[in-house]
Amino acid sequence: MNNYEYILASLPLLQPDYRGSLDADGLLEEITSQLSESDGKALSLLLEGWNADSLTEGFYEKTTSHRNSFLRDYFLYDLQLRNCKVAWLNKALGRPEGQDIMPCSEEVFEDEGKVLEILSQSDILGREKGLDELLWDHIDAITALHVFDLDLILAFAAKLKIVDRWIRLDETTGRELFEKLVSDLKSHHIEE
Repeated sequence: MNNYEYILASLPLLQPDYRGSLDADGLLEEITSQLSESDGKALSLLLEGWNADSLTEGFYEKTTSHRNSFLRDYFLYDLQLRNCKVAWLNKALGRPEGQDIMPCSEEVFEDEGKVLEILSQSDILGREKGLDELLWDHIDAITALHVFDLDLILAFAAKLKIVDRWIRLDETTGRELFEKLVSDLKSHHIEE
């Protein structure tokens, strides 16, 4: 049932002048229906990470030690990014250093400087967009050498959640991110 090439090829490729709404949930249901049970569980775990209530120490322990390399790398980066953001907030608000920081197996966060630069902006939406762009770039980096596999499907789903978030916040920015997702997907198919 793991026909990743078919699944990836069947994802909708919208025109750059896309103006409609995006049914991210419907698209994710369609993807899930084509996955094996174990791959569906991996996708469910990824999507669980978009629920703020799920982001516990136990969740990160589970995902950063998962057998799937995309889930491990993605959630390690997500944890490091969130910890960096909390550390910045602690300092900005005069809270004790280390408060609300979750344990992490990697002490060094390669993008800490970039995160701090983004967080120093006065524009709140600019900060959120910048952090999402960092996450997007990391998704690209961890799937750069992948061809028609589950990791590309998980990467598509993670990017789709980013796009969906921005469509809900700001239609123009969301559309730009969705067009970038489509363009990335098209270029990945062309490189194969």
